[in-house]
Amino acid sequence: MRTAGDQEEPIADRGGRPGALSRRGMLKGAAVTVGMAAVGLGATRSAYAADASVSATARMGGTSITMSVVDGALQWSVARGGKTVIDASALGLRLSDGTVLGSDVTVTENQRCTVHDTWSPVYGRNATVTDHYQEQRWNLQDTASGIRFGVQIRAYKTGVALRYVLLDTGTGTGTATVADELTTFAFPDDTIVYSARDENAYNPVAPDAIPSTGTSSTDQGPLTDLPLTATLSNGFIACICESSRVNFPRLMLSSVPGQPGPLSAFLMEHTARGTGPVETTTAVTTPFATPWRAVVIGSTHAELVDNAELVLNLAPAGALTDTSWIKPGKVFRCELSTAAGIAGVDFAVARGLQYIEYDAGWYGPEFSTPDATTPIAAIDLPSVISYATGKGIGVFLYVNRLALTDADSLFGLYKSWGVAGIKLGFINDGTKAMTDQITEWARTAAKYQLLIDMHDDVRPFGYERTYPNYISLEGVRGNEQFPTATHNVTLPFARNIGGPMDYTICYGQSRNKTTNAHQMAMAAVYYQPLNFLFWYDKPSKYANTAGWPGLPWFNAVPTTWDESRTLAGSIGEYVAVARRNGSTWYLGAMTNETARTLSIPLAFLGDGTYTATVYADGTPGSSPYRTPVVASTQTVTSETTLDVAMEGSGGQAIILKQN
Repeated sequence: MRTAGDQEEPIADRGGRPGALSRRGMLKGAAVTVGMAAVGLGATRSAYAADASVSATARMGGTSITMSVVDGALQWSVARGGKTVIDASALGLRLSDGTVLGSDVTVTENQRCTVHDTWSPVYGRNATVTDHYQEQRWNLQDTASGIRFGVQIRAYKTGVALRYVLLDTGTGTGTATVADELTTFAFPDDTIVYSARDENAYNPVAPDAIPSTGTSSTDQGPLTDLPLTATLSNGFIACICESSRVNFPRLMLSSVPGQPGPLSAFLMEHTARGTGPVETTTAVTTPFATPWRAVVIGSTHAELVDNAELVLNLAPAGALTDTSWIKPGKVFRCELSTAAGIAGVDFAVARGLQYIEYDAGWYGPEFSTPDATTPIAAIDLPSVISYATGKGIGVFLYVNRLALTDADSLFGLYKSWGVAGIKLGFINDGTKAMTDQITEWARTAAKYQLLIDMHDDVRPFGYERTYPNYISLEGVRGNEQFPTATHNVTLPFARNIGGPMDYTICYGQSRNKTTNAHQMAMAAVYYQPLNFLFWYDKPSKYANTAGWPGLPWFNAVPTTWDESRTLAGSIGEYVAVARRNGSTWYLGAMTNETARTLSIPLAFLGDGTYTATVYADGTPGSSPYRTPVVASTQTVTSETTLDVAMEGSGGQAIILKQN
């Protein structure tokens, strides 16, 4: 259902009088109407002149976002339940000629609408997503240059979002060149932000204390990547993300020198790891809508995790008419030989996995081999693919960016071989050129019905809704670095809010800093529609299944869900998530280095009885990874409260199957 309301509401001046409408204002409004319609914003009314102090608020479910013009300058703020989430903060863009849009403006048009819709993703955290928001749209004119632009704000129950619309530059050229985005995010006093850059660990600091990072070939300064999570002294938790990033550079956030509260927007000029040309400005064709800046909000830390679909709601709807070939699943990485591929297929069949993968080296040394069309002599790839296909197992192939000079030809070749998906490596996101390249790779892969997993320092922006074959991405400190338990229980409230992440779960790995039950729980706690398991292992390791009591969990656990509920959580401390596939629930709980017991009511279960198969930490070993997994069963109902006991760096994984 889609409802529009209050579209004829004029803006009042300070005295409460509707702004006078002149013939000149009507002509300006007509020009704005054309521009707004061209970016899908709908029809607008004639323009209203406005005084220098006006505001418009979008509200939904206790959440509100307000944009204002105060003494000619644009600003915004956010509240929930009457409490401040984002204090008065700046809005604006700086163009390459020095023009600042937002410092001295007049509001020429105001629209308000309410939308209530539902849609079904190809895969996701839930089978159905509710898209319910109120939107305010302002058309504005820069006083000095006469340039017309717009700002959209949206309020959802789960958070807020804003973006800019460049209508024209006043020259009639149909282009604009953006040098900077001037959006700031001013948090209340005593806020802590969880800062991380590249694939580093999270660092909880005050907003003005983000460490300065970068090199001569990368962006330098007190910069942090998105998603960026903030805990507020009033009890709220908020996560800043971006969505619908197309033809635009990636957003980072920066501390503001001398100001304790705000973070400022920073449009990346270098790629994340310093490869490729530097882009200090971004040329766009107008009318042009910038990416959404989203603030996902939780009254509790657990609620924040359940509100993550806000990022998807802001992304363009699916572009593919046929998605029947897109299959989420679990993946096993094989060693680089024919025999290992065949053994990997058999292991996948035995362990309930859907894919195998040949990683770096299958076509030669990845940084000195620009041709990814010929396997090394040790791999008879046609035989492995044929064997896998006959067993119902798909094959992924890794490709370093150096071999992606002609993606259309390469992806077409892989399709002819019967490949199911590609994992692209060392993709250094950041500039507009790289955004364009990443989205083009996703579109080209879809053309050949290939899934795509984007690796290294990339960040989510909701594109898995538009092109659901773009099924996963890295941009996370996962088990290539074997992070701490504290880091692992930060991810659900930070990086994973923005979208899927490829963590690479390890079971029984001596380099793990956590227990095996902690690693098992990740398969339910983390949203990973493409889930690489047993990352550093060989099938032979698990030949004696009696020594690995957690294997039945990995056999059974899915990667896409009908319903998800976060049952408990505190960023950096602990988390418990239950997800349903069909009538079976999968519950994962994880703790940091502190042992704890969570009391988890099972009120989310349906009627009748369920068998709970519990995989828990046993008696602690000499190090966390040596702590055994102990399996047990019990009968439970929706009236049951489970005491979920976890050792330090531990966890539990629980299957709740209806009897």
